Order: sequence, then structure tokens, then C-alpha cells
Amino acid sequence: MAPTGDPLARRYRRLLRCYPRAYRQERGDEMLSLLLDTAPPGQTRPRLREAVDLIRNGMRCRLGRPASSTVVAWAALAAVVCGLFSAALSARIAWETAELLPGRAETGEVFRTVLPDREPDGVTTPSTFFGYYTQPMTMQALDNLLLGDGGEYQQTATDAWAAGPPAAPPEETVAVAQRRLRESGWHLDKVTADTSDSCADKLCASVVPVTHTTVDASRGDTLLTVTVNSNPEPESPYLSITLRRTTPPLVLPAAIGGGLLGGLAGWLVFGWASRRTEASHPARAVVKVLFGVTLLLWWLPVLVSVPALASHHRGEPHPQWHPLWEWLGQPTFSLFFLVGSVSALLGIALATLPRPDADRLSTLASG
Repeated sequence: MAPTGDPLARRYRRLLRCYPRAYRQERGDEMLSLLLDTAPPGQTRPRLREAVDLIRNGMRCRLGRPASSTVVAWAALAAVVCGLFSAALSARIAWETAELLPGRAETGEVFRTVLPDREPDGVTTPSTFFGYYTQPMTMQALDNLLLGDGGEYQQTATDAWAAGPPAAPPEETVAVAQRRLRESGWHLDKVTADTSDSCADKLCASVVPVTHTTVDASRGDTLLTVTVNSNPEPESPYLSITLRRTTPPLVLPAAIGGGLLGGLAGWLVFGWASRRTEASHPARAVVKVLFGVTLLLWWLPVLVSVPALASHHRGEPHPQWHPLWEWLGQPTFSLFFLVGSVSALLGIALATLPRPDADRLSTLASG
């Protein structure tokens, strides 16, 4: 066998770490000797095909159950969903690197750009990027969030508005806002108009058409939405602005990195539990049921939310995509995720129960 200092041997040993420890202890030296004996003279690195085969076979070996035709598919489902949730968590953490939401001074400046010579009648400045009913999440609100009201956990924004009788016709107000925004360096994205009927009196004996014209613009890391109401109520805003932050640059690499690590962890944990329970394990049947429950509760919200959000994005203009966790049905279906997590932890705990010595030896021999 090549000495430990041989660079090719060291690199082969790194690749052999894809196999379970027990498998390496029993067959690792034999596999390494075979790989080195078949390597051409002067080779210092494993060939690409060799590396891919060792990684693929090693990760398959971690699942145990060599006669099973479905274990790889189940492991893939577990790894993918773990990767998605890990990516969503990493993205949410990376959102904390964004600039703070615009304060009153910056909001007032933008408002005067949109509506010259007019101070806003009101300004709201949230203290967090994502809030529950625009407020920071608290333990007191946790029960409502888990019990079907999780959709109210959304990206927050700084708002300002002007109430009272409009100073000019809505068409003129929109035109002036567009011109002044361009002059101030804003990039105009979309202008949309949505017309609906509104009651003309308290009894709703007659209706009047009301048009809400929306102007989306962006500048740097700030998104601006201007909304003009063609027929406002006496004390309701006829013009409002909303300021949000764009997705921070760190969110995408954080989500990719977190997703890959989460997917790998999901595969390894599933493989460990699979090997632990492949012989006559006392909780084998229960662990399999708990695993099925976990996958059902984690995947079901994803399968419901992805088509719904895709349709939502096609039907309405969006300056930026909804965050990843909403595509996974979170926190709207957070109760599903919580119960699934409890099921997964219980299954892992049961998989640690001791097995008979004969079964343990058999498992080690099969990898």
C-alpha cells in the first residue's frame, strides 16, 4: 500500500469518507489498495469518473438496505425538503444585512418629490423587515401564527399618505409624480390601473367606479410604490407611498449555501436512521411510519403553495419575488412544519434504541 504521505492516497481517503464509518473500517484499506494498484504511474489526483463513482456509491451505501428499490427516492425527498427549509432559514437570516427601512426624514423627502409642496398627513416606520401585522413577532402572537394566521407575517414597509380633497385630478397627479421621480433619479418600472365599483352612499343604493393607479419605481436598494385613488372617501388617502428594501445581495448565496448543507444533512441523517433500523430493530415499523408522516407534513404545504404563488405572481405585478419561505407554505402552514419536526425528532430518538448484538454485527458487515 502507498505510504500515508502519498497525495493520491490522501485524496482517495477523502473520497472514501462518503462511505459509512463501519464500512470504511471493514473494507476501506482493501478499496484504497485496489484504487492505488489500478492507478496509472504518475497519477496524483483521482480521475473525475472515479471521484463521481466513489461519491455516488458512498452516499448510496450510507442508506443501507441494499435490496431496496425505493430507499434512494425516499432519501432524495428527505434531502430536498431539508435543503429547501434550510435555504429559507438562511435567506431570512441574510435579510438582516439589508439597510434599515427609510425613516421619517427620507420618507418625507420622497413624498414631497411625488407630491410637491405637501407634507404627509401620516407616516409609519416599522422596526423590522418582516412583521406580523407589520409589528415585530412576539411569543403572544405565536399561537395565532400557528393556527392559520401565518399569512400575515409579511415584508414590512414605510408608508406615508395624503388625505382630504385631492389637489388635482388623478391623471395630473400621476403624470406629475412620474415626471418628478424621473428627474430625481428613480427608475419607473410599471404603471397599472385597477378599476372597481364602490358604494356611493351608506345604503349602497348606487355605485361609482373607483380607479387605483399604481406607479412602481426603484432607486438603489429602495422600492417605491405610489398609489393614487380617483375617488377617495372624505377622510381616506387619495395618494399614498410605500417604501421597501430590495432583497440584499447576500440572500442568494446564503440560500444556496444553506440549502446545500441542509440537503446533505438530511441525506446523512436519513441514511443513519435507515441503517439503524434495517435489521430487526425494535422500533423499525414505528420509525417508518413517523418518517412518512414527516414527509407528508413537510411536502404538502410546498405542493399547495408553489402553484398558488406562481398564479399570484402571474396575475399581479411584483417589483420583487415573494421570499422563499412563502413558496414553502411558511409560516402560513407552520403548524404542519412543527408537527412534522416533532415526528422527525421522535423517529430519530427511536432509531437510537439498541439492537440485538447479532443484528448489529450484520448491519456493520453490510455497510
